[in-house]
Amino acid sequence: MIDSAKLLIVDDDEDILTAARLLLRRSFGDVITCRRPEEVPDLLEQHDFDAVLLDMNFGPGASSGRQGLEWLGRILQIDPTMVVVMITAHGNVDTAVDAMKRGATDFVAKPWQNEKVVATLSAAVELHRSRVRTESLRSANRALVEATAPEGNTIISGSSQMQDVLSIVERAAPTDANVLILGENGTGKELIARELHRHSLRSEEVFLAIDMGSISESLFESELFGHKKGAFTGANDDRSGRFQAANGGTLFLDEIGNLPLHLQAKLLSTLEKRKVTPLGSDKSQEVDVRIVAATNIPLDVLRDAERFRPDLLFRLNTVEITLPPLRERRDDILPIARHYAAIYSRKYGRNAKTFSPAAEQALVNYDWPGNIRALRHAIERAVILTTDDLLEPGDLQLIATGNAPGKPAATPIPTVLNLDQMEKETIHRALIKHGFNISHAAKDLGLTRASLYRRMEKHDL
Repeated sequence: MIDSAKLLIVDDDEDILTAARLLLRRSFGDVITCRRPEEVPDLLEQHDFDAVLLDMNFGPGASSGRQGLEWLGRILQIDPTMVVVMITAHGNVDTAVDAMKRGATDFVAKPWQNEKVVATLSAAVELHRSRVRTESLRSANRALVEATAPEGNTIISGSSQMQDVLSIVERAAPTDANVLILGENGTGKELIARELHRHSLRSEEVFLAIDMGSISESLFESELFGHKKGAFTGANDDRSGRFQAANGGTLFLDEIGNLPLHLQAKLLSTLEKRKVTPLGSDKSQEVDVRIVAATNIPLDVLRDAERFRPDLLFRLNTVEITLPPLRERRDDILPIARHYAAIYSRKYGRNAKTFSPAAEQALVNYDWPGNIRALRHAIERAVILTTDDLLEPGDLQLIATGNAPGKPAATPIPTVLNLDQMEKETIHRALIKHGFNISHAAKDLGLTRASLYRRMEKHDL
């Protein structure tokens, strides 16, 4: 809708300005003219222009185009999204081409053809609005990434083990290399994936996480590669898959080790070709995504060809990062606990909670089979249920995990008769028993992974 567009015409020839104003007002919403380029910065500050028509020369006898190029640079410095069309004298095409190399979008030559000027500026307006929409989407994406990041998503890394991890992240992030993150459940694999994205050249683009273990086999291709309307029962509209949605950004494939072998082959084909073919379509689409994958399955198990394709593993682990369990980085336990105590005290409107020396000792001595996730849940529960500002060992409700002799015994979770609470307690015990391995806990509970995830979300586990 160019009839609502606002244009700025900059030329020292009053006849040119008058002719441009009379011509362009028929097609565009507002046309502002300017004879002195020195006024351009103020005009850009006062108005939201969709395009600028800028002369190459100002002043009597000027013909080098130097002034126009200088003002082109000034305009783009003020507003990098601005679309600038240059006005050049007939036959001075070389200067116009130089201007386009410096950021101008197009040029028109004097004496101009009215239809060409209108068409050129119409395209310029659409280009500017497209740039504005793109920047708006990028800003919205940044806000969404921040909003959907795990709660308390600060990486606390005082231990030497985590310093080594962050050193690898720092070196790998600016590259486009695929990264495989290994580690037990709850060690912060998604947090590291987000850190890789945040420091990458794709940081302005989308970060999209997908739990590969929760996707049913029948919907795998549709979820990852998209589908066309009518491709299967219930496909009422065209839908983009995760690869298309993450195009230009980072795709985080969590729980990659739980992907069945026959689906691994389809994923490998996509990674090799960098193309996806939506279900119901015979046309492939190019995709440009960086893959960060994660699994809690040990590397020696992944190397079993009957469990995981060696060629896919080779494709995924250009860079490999292994996160240590919390029990191997005990120096970080208290800083992390204090971090979450502060977060949940603010969240639930409580006075700042601190830990007694005995509670601190219990936290450090505990083996944390669920790692940081389990620590976070323990702190949140203690903040909610404890009335005192000083947390004691009993407030943490740690379940005995066979700690080394001499370590203080942990207080068991009290038994209750409320069905919802019993379900939550049972699920929590199963998760701890299996080190927060979702697949094993779900099997032990007689549930599917998807059902267990729904119950964990219901009980905020």
